[in-house]
Amino acid sequence: MKALLLRDKGKWKDMKVEEVETRKPGPGEILVEVCAVGLNPVDYKTAIGGNPNWSYPHILGLDVAGKVAEIGEGVTQWKKGDRVVYHGDLTKKGGYAEYAVTTAHTVSRIPDEVTFEAAAALPTAGYTAYQSLFRKLPMDQVETILIHGGAGGVGGFAVQLAKNAGKKVISTASSHNHEYVITLGADYVIDYHDEDVIARVMEITNGRGVDALVDAVSRQSATDSLDALAFLGHIVFISGAPDFTKIKPFTKSVSYHEIALGAAHQSGSRKAQQDLGKMGEEMLKLVKEGRISPMVNEVISLEEVPDALFCLSERHVKGKIVAKIK
Repeated sequence: MKALLLRDKGKWKDMKVEEVETRKPGPGEILVEVCAVGLNPVDYKTAIGGNPNWSYPHILGLDVAGKVAEIGEGVTQWKKGDRVVYHGDLTKKGGYAEYAVTTAHTVSRIPDEVTFEAAAALPTAGYTAYQSLFRKLPMDQVETILIHGGAGGVGGFAVQLAKNAGKKVISTASSHNHEYVITLGADYVIDYHDEDVIARVMEITNGRGVDALVDAVSRQSATDSLDALAFLGHIVFISGAPDFTKIKPFTKSVSYHEIALGAAHQSGSRKAQQDLGKMGEEMLKLVKEGRISPMVNEVISLEEVPDALFCLSERHVKGKIVAKIK
């Protein structure tokens, strides 16, 4: 099969499409004929330092959509030809290839009405947003929510999901992306370059603060954002924990929630792994019904992936980039 090969750690900008042997699925696994793969910052970030579980050449790509091509021993829930999407295990070889192997119990079925490209845009960013809101936050107690980076993958899905759940959504984005983030469902968008984000949040909430916030930007951003929380507020952090000492005990009574979506694969918990598939099915249903957009901004070829990953690393991308394989 053809695959985009990472020859060594740190060499992601030099990846080339080459021929390699197609893997066979083991017990509990399926072989997927890859039709589309979603690009994510985690691809180049993990490639920089590599992973101790990798052997080279390695294949990146976590968000895979395609057709079941072969079934491993003990797999009964899938058959050849089924349309599937999954979030892959980053310790294993990924989906920037014509075929990829994954565990059968982590996979979601793609409705006929949803394209492979749309499905491939969902897993890493979409499931992270979904897990943040509906696995971590007590959404029945949340009226207002601050979501950083509304033009990006995680932020864009979180804005849509929160608005779809009937919440008042405040987001941050560069000024040129404000209209886009509003189309996703944000009630207010704050320019984090030129505005005091905390001051604007307090103004919007009449000095109360937000019930919850989702930060996928950085540890510093998460720390700074703590000032925007209301009493009994919740922060979900994805790109680093905030400084927990900033808020003194017995004051705001803040709840902290860490997201580590891919850790489910190494957790040893089959329930956590199966939940990846469940979140996928729930999001695919929303896409099918037109209630959320997969935010596919660009469709590229496998050969164009390195350049597109570089654009992601420069933070100049809104929505999602998807590579069409077949």
